[in-house]
Amino acid sequence: MVYAIEVDMDSRIFFVFGDLLANIAAGALAGLLSVLLTATGWNMFLAMLWAMAIGMVVGFVLFFPFGVFFGAMEVMLPVMFTGMMSGMVLGMHKAMHPIGWELAAGYGALVGLGCIVLIWALNALLRGPRSYGAGEGG
Repeated sequence: MVYAIEVDMDSRIFFVFGDLLANIAAGALAGLLSVLLTATGWNMFLAMLWAMAIGMVVGFVLFFPFGVFFGAMEVMLPVMFTGMMSGMVLGMHKAMHPIGWELAAGYGALVGLGCIVLIWALNALLRGPRSYGAGEGG
């Protein structure tokens, strides 16, 4: 009898580091561009929408190079989500008071890390407990 071994991409170290790298890069770049393209003193709601759009564009652009190496569907959702969240957070921050570009990239990277951890946790919760290696019936 032949058993198929199921190996998820999110359990291989190459793809784990790829997810981390893609989301940290997307968060840092989206945060940096949001801060550079948003003026201090803007309406916070409008700055959030503007920076969210910037983050979506960043996620869309970065999706292509990272998707080639780490899988299209596995990268697209987390990178787009990270770009949106990083843009929103840092766009609203910049609307309230100035922030340096180094700090913006650092905060964006932290938002990216938080987003990928949230996505992994929700994915594990939705999948539920799984057993690997147990054959049919036990």
